[in-house]
Amino acid sequence: MDLGEAVLLGVTEGLTEFLPVSSTGHLTVVEKLLGLRLDDPGVTAFTAIIQLGPILAVLIFFRRDIVALAGAWLHGIASPSRRGDQYRLAWAVVLGTIPIGVVGFLGRDAISAARSLWVVAAALVGWSLVMVAAERAGTQSRNESEIRWRDALVVGLVQCVALIPGVSRSGATISAGLLRGLDRVSATRFSFFLSIPAMIAAGVFEAASEGSAVSRTVGWAATGTGTFVAFAVGYAAIAWLLRLVARHPITVFVPYRIALGLLIAAALATGLITP
Repeated sequence: MDLGEAVLLGVTEGLTEFLPVSSTGHLTVVEKLLGLRLDDPGVTAFTAIIQLGPILAVLIFFRRDIVALAGAWLHGIASPSRRGDQYRLAWAVVLGTIPIGVVGFLGRDAISAARSLWVVAAALVGWSLVMVAAERAGTQSRNESEIRWRDALVVGLVQCVALIPGVSRSGATISAGLLRGLDRVSATRFSFFLSIPAMIAAGVFEAASEGSAVSRTVGWAATGTGTFVAFAVGYAAIAWLLRLVARHPITVFVPYRIALGLLIAAALATGLITP
């Protein structure tokens, strides 16, 4: 992979990681158009590793919130009398991370095999219907301080569906939060917090287990470049998304998702591209 391709993939990752349009789906499409082998372990690892860029952006953007949550969690464990909303939210992040940790580890081979453009096209269109239903059914009557363990487990379980390319991790978790009655901004912030442990674990695991494959087929210079670009673009995307969801429903992304899914399906059906 040359550095120009790495920059393009980094921009794609940074722009789409936190938007409910599926970063993995977009990376799959771009990688295919660049002529990269989707079943190559090095390419698969590259896709996971560059997600560390946007996660670093989340850590920096929400640094005060993260420090406050960590402090509240530690103080709450040490002293039950100091347990409050932030302590419960910290535990919600922990509980919500468990499902994707288990499913992601046990099903990693199946996840790699699912990187087909037919899967991406179907998931882009199919999950759009869930996003519409979530916006219509969600009461948005609860805020971040009212997130409880049941909410965390439901959102965490739904996050596992996002392992399917084309669903979108943020689209899945925000939709689940809305269906649990959370307001849109609270559901989005919780989605950001949940992304941190899951994506760090995925990126570090791939770097450790497939390091030789990355060196052989992609190269660490390209991987580092893609990760840095994804960080810079992702940081800007966080602020933009938070402003957008404060004023608009997540269904503003549905027409784009459906159009892209149908376009990919048409290209596959006519032989312009292969799965």
